[in-house]
Amino acid sequence: MDSTLLIVIATIVGICVGFGIAKMIEKSNVSNLIKNAKKEAASILKDAKADAETEKKHKILQAKEKFIELKSEHEQVILGRDKKIAEAEKRTRDKESQISNELAKTKKVNDEAEAKISEYNKKSELLEIKQAEVDKMHKSQVEQLETIAGLSADDAKNQLIDSLKAEAKSNAMSYIQDTLEEAKLTAQQEAKKIIINTIQRVGTEEAVENCVSVFNIESDDVKGRIIGREGRNIRAIEAATGVEIIVDDTPEAIILSCFDPVRREIARLALHKLVTDGRIHPARIEEVVAKTAKQIDDEIIEVGKRTVIDLGIHGLHPELIKVVGRMKYRSSYGQNLLQHSREVAKLCGLMAAELGLNVKLAKRAGLLHDIGKVPDTESDLPHAILGMQWAEKYGEKEEVCNAIGAHHDEIEMKSLLSPIVQVCDAISGARPGARRQVLDSYIQRLKDLEDIAFGFNGVKNAYAIQAGRELRVIVESEKVTDENAASLSFDISQKIQTEMTYPGQVKVTVIRETRAVNIAK
Repeated sequence: MDSTLLIVIATIVGICVGFGIAKMIEKSNVSNLIKNAKKEAASILKDAKADAETEKKHKILQAKEKFIELKSEHEQVILGRDKKIAEAEKRTRDKESQISNELAKTKKVNDEAEAKISEYNKKSELLEIKQAEVDKMHKSQVEQLETIAGLSADDAKNQLIDSLKAEAKSNAMSYIQDTLEEAKLTAQQEAKKIIINTIQRVGTEEAVENCVSVFNIESDDVKGRIIGREGRNIRAIEAATGVEIIVDDTPEAIILSCFDPVRREIARLALHKLVTDGRIHPARIEEVVAKTAKQIDDEIIEVGKRTVIDLGIHGLHPELIKVVGRMKYRSSYGQNLLQHSREVAKLCGLMAAELGLNVKLAKRAGLLHDIGKVPDTESDLPHAILGMQWAEKYGEKEEVCNAIGAHHDEIEMKSLLSPIVQVCDAISGARPGARRQVLDSYIQRLKDLEDIAFGFNGVKNAYAIQAGRELRVIVESEKVTDENAASLSFDISQKIQTEMTYPGQVKVTVIRETRAVNIAK
């Protein structure tokens, strides 16, 4: 018991002693840390003062350098200003010296002028005295003349003026008449010279009335394949193209007859493809004709492009290029419209060159003057007005539009280009052999025949064949029955008989076809 108590007391005493020792050690450590911190702070403060002193010296040095630099610049500016001031003073002194010299010269001139004025005044006084003496003598003479003639001076003057007026008027009228006659004669000679020179420089072809094309074949065996079983191939070709195919005894040739050259060309190319391919049947015929029609459309665009390139015309709208290409397949009184327009364009260019006008603009107006003759749809407007509207629509210049619209006097001419186009159009059409009105009226009659058929409901295609003696009408089977086909044929024939004038008879044939198509898979 006593030993345990002693142990506890010893332990407590040990703990207290240890705690005291620890406190003393900690106090010693803290004291050391504080001393070290003070030393470090003193060192940092010393370094900071040294750095500040260094930075201060550096800044002072920089300020001195900047001051010296600014001072140098300021001195240079002051020197420059002093130099300019010195130059200005020198110019001022030179100016003053020059002005002094001029003033001296001016004074000298003024002195001379005053002397001359004084002399002039003296001479003027003498002249006035002499003039007064002359007037007095003239008055005396006039009074003596009036006494002798019995007329006053004013009356004599009026008589003389009237006489001179009459004589001058007579001479002026004679001169004007001679001048007008000479001008007319010269103008006529010059105009004839320009027109003759222009015509002589253009070589042209004559018009040929042609409504048939010849399709050459290698042997007569091909004719049978083209005709087909019971003539179904040839009927399919005629129905698809609107061209009459004449197969006769002519060796190695088939005749294609149609008033429309586009149809004839499509039929000719389609037959060539069919014969070359060897497959000739109705379905194949329709496919080839459709492809050929597309090919002709592309060719029309190509012809238009070549034409404008050959004539040196640039910037023409694509739609107008198509219209120019379509001219190849149109005729005007038997004259090919494209050939006629090219000819007029060349004539306009030559005449414009002779007159000193814009040659390119003249060619442009000449080429486009008849574009109203190839409309996509029928129009009641004159072709000149329709062509002018197209040209305005596609951005042509005002001079070109006016030349197109005025070349048949439908509108007023507003520029020199308009009469040139009118004259060149007349030159191209009036040449012997250039045009034949028979073909044009014949083609118009065939077009009118087809238009009458298209005026009835259910008509799909209409083709005037046999030189206008037969109208072949293809109808849609869904809209026209077999019973209605006969009445439609009668109605068309009655309308043709009522509205048209034509030689002989016109046979109206209505064709209705029903097809049943299925596909085996």
